[in-house]
Amino acid sequence: MIFFVAVIIVICLILIWYSNTFNKFQSLIVRINEVEANIDTTLRKRFDLLNKSISIIKANINTDEEVLELIVKLRSRKISNFDLDRQLYEAINEFNYYKDNYPELNKSEALLKIAASLNESEHEIIALRKYYNDIITEYNKLIRKFPSNVVALITKYKEKTYYDGKNMNDDITNDFKL
Repeated sequence: MIFFVAVIIVICLILIWYSNTFNKFQSLIVRINEVEANIDTTLRKRFDLLNKSISIIKANINTDEEVLELIVKLRSRKISNFDLDRQLYEAINEFNYYKDNYPELNKSEALLKIAASLNESEHEIIALRKYYNDIITEYNKLIRKFPSNVVALITKYKEKTYYDGKNMNDDITNDFKL
């Protein structure tokens, strides 16, 4: 009888531990999804701002050449957030080139608002990247550490890469990315 009660208690403790660990994973997954949605929104905002600036730049500098050609090309492509972020940085650099080299653009209130919004979104994306990578670190620690890795194996959770696409488990040591 005592053996039976002890077995029941051990089984209950294992189930409590399992559900607690499973819930930690679920909480982190929800946070990861939330920050990914926020990153999506911020990147979309940056893309839209750059897209709006094309007509303003063309109207103010009277050119027929393609302005922010990269943004035009991105309209129909499906790429990861990380790749989109890199492409938008290149487009922002081109935007700043026009803003800095064509003084007439600095007279456009709409373009100045876009520049301010782009700067604000830069701060947002930096904070979101850091938050995302912090959550991924916590998630990956749970997957690697015993005994939580048992739950990860059962539920088939895999390690996730950091925002910059780095895989910390590969043999490539020179994959530091800015």
